[in-house]
Amino acid sequence: METLHAIIIAIVEGLTEYLPVSSTAHMVFTSSYFGIQDQEFVKMFQVSIQFGAILAVIVLYWKKFFDFKRINFYVKLALAIVPALVLGKIFDDMIDDVLGKPIPIAIVLIIGGIVLLFIEEYFKNPTIHREEDITPKKAVTIGFWQCLAMMPGTSRSAASIIGGMQQGLTRETAAEFSFFLAVPTMLAVTTYSVFVKTYKSVGMKGYEMLLQGDNLKLFLIGNVIAFIVALIAIKLFIGLIKKYGFKPWGYYRIFAGIILLVYFTYNS
Repeated sequence: METLHAIIIAIVEGLTEYLPVSSTAHMVFTSSYFGIQDQEFVKMFQVSIQFGAILAVIVLYWKKFFDFKRINFYVKLALAIVPALVLGKIFDDMIDDVLGKPIPIAIVLIIGGIVLLFIEEYFKNPTIHREEDITPKKAVTIGFWQCLAMMPGTSRSAASIIGGMQQGLTRETAAEFSFFLAVPTMLAVTTYSVFVKTYKSVGMKGYEMLLQGDNLKLFLIGNVIAFIVALIAIKLFIGLIKKYGFKPWGYYRIFAGIILLVYFTYNS
């Protein structure tokens, strides 16, 4: 992986992590285009630069995350990530296998786009307008919905937002709770990928790969860029979702999925 590759992939991550378009799909397609997706460090890099995107949420919503009097907020987030922690460990190898196959990811991207076109028709009468009104039970249910994103191309953001709307949240509240839930979820995934997981083809853990060559420099560059771009993307998304809803993202997913499906079908 070259520095330019790292910069472009980080920009893609920052732009798409909190949008319902699947950041993983976009990073896989980008890396596949560069011909580097099969490299183990690239796969770890795609996960680990989510740390930068995590910091963007914490900075934008720092009053929420550092209000230690609101213990219920932390309890709900802790409960909501349990399904992802358990199922993520169980299906880790299967997820890795799919990461190297852009065609199935493109198909999932299209299917998810079709869902977004009609999702608001099914949840027309939301009853929860504030995060404070989300019960622990609803938080856990949203956490299970988030697990759908273990299939690359689904979008963690889309899955958790749809789960929130299914539980009666307004689309704005569902989007914000999705942002909050991303922090412990992606922190856990990043920690696992860097410090716990052994990458079989190279026989090293993530932090050992970081110490090879320029990998640490690329890691730092990627996280800084993902942080800056995510700051912009989060503010942009909230404004657009209030004004236009989810249909524009649905059309985008379908269009992008078709283009990528055709490209990788004829270039595989």
